[in-house]
Amino acid sequence: MSSPRVTTAPAPPALSPPVGHYSHATVAGGFIFVSGLLALDEAGGLVGAGDAGAQAAFIFDALVQILAAAGASLGDVAKLNLYLIDLDDRGAVNLARREAFGDWKPASTLVQVAGLIGEGTLVEIEAVAVLPLEASP
Repeated sequence: MSSPRVTTAPAPPALSPPVGHYSHATVAGGFIFVSGLLALDEAGGLVGAGDAGAQAAFIFDALVQILAAAGASLGDVAKLNLYLIDLDDRGAVNLARREAFGDWKPASTLVQVAGLIGEGTLVEIEAVAVLPLEASP
């Protein structure tokens, strides 16, 4: 059952389909809630094996696509949650983040986790963005 106040954001075709019963993103109350993203291409193959920075860069590119499909951009991101297998990868992930976001610094949480879905995945990133007023329904 879906709520008329919550809609599924369009999924860009370049992303792998969700690995479970969920959407890449939903729009509700003027916010875009983006599910955890992994460095998986449209066929579900790992991108950036062994390289957390490359995986993060791929994920931020996917985030750009998801937000654009919903009518937003990285500048609309209010909060990021980042999950890393190894905290030593923090520097590489932060570099990819700076390259993606430039001067914009959304609120953020970084958590080390024991594992992620998908063989070889090192990084998972989720986001909450504000839907621009001109894009609001």
